[in-house]
Amino acid sequence: MKKAVALIAFACISSAGFSQATVTGSPCISNPVYRQFDFWIGEWEAFGPKGKGGESRVERILDSCVILENWTSVQGNYSGKSYNTFNAATGKWQQYWVDNKGGVTEYFDGHFENDKMILQTANLKQPDGKFKIQKMTFYKLGADKVRQHEESSTDAGATWKTDFDLEYRRKIK
Repeated sequence: MKKAVALIAFACISSAGFSQATVTGSPCISNPVYRQFDFWIGEWEAFGPKGKGGESRVERILDSCVILENWTSVQGNYSGKSYNTFNAATGKWQQYWVDNKGGVTEYFDGHFENDKMILQTANLKQPDGKFKIQKMTFYKLGADKVRQHEESSTDAGATWKTDFDLEYRRKIK
C-alpha cells in the first residue's frame, strides 16, 4: 500500500513539473546561444583524405537543449554518440562522446566564434602516462558542408597534430 501511495505521489509531482515546463516552454528554444551549433544538424556523409569515412545523423533532442550525434563508420565496426549542449552554469559549450569500444571523451571547454564551434578537453593523463589535450573544431562551410577537425597536443598546447579531418556533406534526399 505504501508503494502505491508513493507511486501516485511521484506521478502527481512529475506531471505537475511537466505541466509547468509545457506552460513556460524550454529555455533552450528561446535562447539564441542554444542555436549556435544548429549548422551541424542534419543527415551527413563524412569524407576524409581516403574517401568516405562514415555517416552521421545529428538532431536536436530534450526540448532543443541537446544536440545528439549518431555516428557509424563506413565499415560498420565503429559507432558512437555525442551529446552536445551549452552549459548555462559555466557559460561554455560541452560535448560528451561515447563509443562502442568503451571510449569516452569529455570536451568541457567550448565556445562559438566566427561560424566555428571549438571544443576542447582538459590536459588529461593517458594510459601511456603522457598528458594530452584534444581540440575539435567544427567549421560551417555553408548550408550543406561542415568541416570537423580534431587536433591533439602532448606539450600543453605548444604544438598540435591533426588526429582527423572530415568534411561532412549533407545527404541528398
